[in-house]
Amino acid sequence: MFRIVLMLTFKSIFVFPVKHINKKERDFDSDAERFEAEVQDVKQFITTHPKYNKKTAFLIDMRVNSGKKRFFVYDLENGKVTDSGLVAHGSGSETGIIGNLRFGNEPNSKMTSLGRCAIGNKYKGSFGESYKLYGLDSLNSNAYMRHVVLHYYSAVPLEEQNYPISDSHGCPMVNEIFFHRIEKIIDGSKSNILLKIYY
Repeated sequence: MFRIVLMLTFKSIFVFPVKHINKKERDFDSDAERFEAEVQDVKQFITTHPKYNKKTAFLIDMRVNSGKKRFFVYDLENGKVTDSGLVAHGSGSETGIIGNLRFGNEPNSKMTSLGRCAIGNKYKGSFGESYKLYGLDSLNSNAYMRHVVLHYYSAVPLEEQNYPISDSHGCPMVNEIFFHRIEKIIDGSKSNILLKIYY
């Protein structure tokens, strides 16, 4: 069974709109338990919204340090992680305390937004090939308007490191080699793939 090694828990700070953390969520004693809970949330959402890909989903755990792999490709049919990579968070999410992030949905905030996104069409932007993201929750409803997209950047390393990687302007920004691996999955899918960003 897949397990995430990092066991640290940090207090989160949120700006409008606020995601309230209930006691059940706070009581999760490992990243693996939180991951399993998010997988179940994704499965339930896809069950009630069958237009999304039923075989593969992407999950990003923003509680994991950015120098560690926290972007997970999940096989929904076989219940396992098939790939993982580093991913940046928005510079506006920084609080000055390592591991303590804040999240928002406001334009020009440069913050990462939490919630579910539909991965849309590919286009060529200022960072090269990118995918438009469509926020499906109140916490990320402005994703498209904010130009929050899935893209790669040369400053994001492929391998893990013991210190944070560079920040983005609010986009989930990955390494180019990892991007091309998930690109094959996205382009090969006949339906939109769901991306869930959580903390």
